[in-house]
Amino acid sequence: MNFRLSKAFIKNISVALVAIIGLSACGGGTLQYRDLPVEQLYVEAQKYSDRGQWKFAAVAFDEVERQHPYSVWATRSKLMSAYAHYMANNYEDAILTAQRYLALHPGNKNAAYARYIVAQSYYEQIADVRRDQMNTELALFSFNEVIRLHPDSDYAKDARVKIELTLDHLAGKQMEIGRFYQSTGDFFAAIGRFNNVVDEYETTSHTAEALHRITEAYLALGIVIEARKSAEVLALNYPDSEWNGYSQNLLQRYSN
Repeated sequence: MNFRLSKAFIKNISVALVAIIGLSACGGGTLQYRDLPVEQLYVEAQKYSDRGQWKFAAVAFDEVERQHPYSVWATRSKLMSAYAHYMANNYEDAILTAQRYLALHPGNKNAAYARYIVAQSYYEQIADVRRDQMNTELALFSFNEVIRLHPDSDYAKDARVKIELTLDHLAGKQMEIGRFYQSTGDFFAAIGRFNNVVDEYETTSHTAEALHRITEAYLALGIVIEARKSAEVLALNYPDSEWNGYSQNLLQRYSN
């Protein structure tokens, strides 16, 4: 799909760039580049950030790095650019910028924050369970990297919470597929998906339902022994769950 930028939008961007990188009009009405001190460039970028003008801030911080690539301001600006892209919902640019920062400064004290930006950017792109879950997988991996490499950081604390949410989402995807197979009568394929939830995502909110669905599927196949085993595990671990009640009623009706 092709997108066309409005003239007003292009004009606004042009004005911002003039302010950011210090361009001035010359005789022919064109723009001519001129150097600015690195501190001044950074202050201008920070002003955009303070005002919440995240797209302009990202461009401005990138310009600090472009004009003064070997300065301490360039290192700082690269991380600020990643943050600005994230706040502007430009998640792909945020990921690329943060990863470039990590490639150049893997041992920097702010590396934990850069990795957290990567993880958060994937996390913000997590789609409904009916859609592809690649971003969920990448978010899970990235949050685990934050914990593995920066276990005592504040970012690791939040990463642990987000990991539980991503696992729950991935389990939900397995349940969605399993229910579909069950609805089409492909009970063994459904059981496989529900078992994935029990084996790989047992701490999530979907485990009790998965055990009940396994009971249902085995009963539909006439394999009563396996159905009873699944129901027993459900009753043992989730005795107060509504799913346990469903399974017990189902087995009772089947016995009758």
